[in-house]
Amino acid sequence: MLDEAEQAAVSPTEDPVAGARARFRAVGTGYIRYAQEEPGLFRTAFHVPGDMTHAADDTAAGATGKAPFELLGEALDGLVDAGLLAEDRRPGAEFLAWSAVHGLAVLLIDGPLRGLHPTQAHDAGQHVIDMIERGI
Repeated sequence: MLDEAEQAAVSPTEDPVAGARARFRAVGTGYIRYAQEEPGLFRTAFHVPGDMTHAADDTAAGATGKAPFELLGEALDGLVDAGLLAEDRRPGAEFLAWSAVHGLAVLLIDGPLRGLHPTQAHDAGQHVIDMIERGI
């Protein structure tokens, strides 16, 4: 999946804060890119049972063996470890971040934002991730 590719492309850094931030941003950027490049697969991924059992299932995993939801959780844990996210704000943060990124992805592939120029769509994704990062 592309969110794994985004994370793999993050340059190693000596700065744990910059690294945690880059890995967190890569999850959101990859999620939106995957939705835009593979809309059929993206839509299909959300025709699942009405609970979280599929979110971490092996069938949702990419090449790393981790599902996007697991990658997001690890990225958020990294923000806590780097001191960018207060530990008491971590519980449930994955649901807030996922909701915002998923909402934009759906608007870009099936909603009124589907006609945006690719540069505008990318910029919108980065702004949503900025908003999430500031809000959590």
